[in-house]
Amino acid sequence: MSYEYKNDKFSGPLDKLLELIEEKKLEITAFSLAEVTADFLSYLKNLAEETKHPSVIADFVVVASRLLLIKSKTLLPSLELSKEEEGDIKDLETRLKIYKEYKNASVQIKQKWDENKQLFSRQFLQSMPTAFCPPPDLSINDLEKSIKNVVKELQTLVPEKQSIKKVLITLKGKMEELLERLQKKANQSFCDMSCQKSKIEVIMIFLAILHLLREKIIHAEQKGQFSDIIINKSEAVAASALPYETEEEQIKEA
Repeated sequence: MSYEYKNDKFSGPLDKLLELIEEKKLEITAFSLAEVTADFLSYLKNLAEETKHPSVIADFVVVASRLLLIKSKTLLPSLELSKEEEGDIKDLETRLKIYKEYKNASVQIKQKWDENKQLFSRQFLQSMPTAFCPPPDLSINDLEKSIKNVVKELQTLVPEKQSIKKVLITLKGKMEELLERLQKKANQSFCDMSCQKSKIEVIMIFLAILHLLREKIIHAEQKGQFSDIIINKSEAVAASALPYETEEEQIKEA
């Protein structure tokens, strides 16, 4: 999470979240994160009124959305979360714990630095300004080699690059897929069609059903509230006869 802008009125989202938890003397757990959600949202509201930096607000909104998810899970224990949502909660806990360690370490380093004992010299040189005095035989090649060794060590700490596969999901494609399924089987279940699909894809499947219903290409039946939706085709319709698809009806899923 990037955070660059900072002044005396506010700091980064993780810093503020940790501050709220420490004020209530809580350990960093999902429960404590749920406890401080209201305070964090209140801070975010005031922050949005004071700053005109969208990137700053965006960082806080990302954390706030995860806090709302944690709060919802706390209030509704029966709420089922996806693996991605469970991972987001665990990720926020882990990052907050790591941030706390770094913050504590920074305080200790500052204390050591303020003691002004990081340099030692002979007594008769104490009044002289600090200067860099490399050994006479130090060459540019030696410096270059040392820098390369440092960079090599740092690279071991950087996670490997991961490629992100982008899948184009279109409304027309989902409508065609639904009609193909109806060709093979007269009745289709919405639960079966959306099982193990991503949220974006489930939304697109539902929109496809609504469009086909509007065009009277399919029929849909739901016997009770929150029960499964059963779809069947009203008549043989070619895929080319599907309703017009606009550019706004295409969604890219990362």
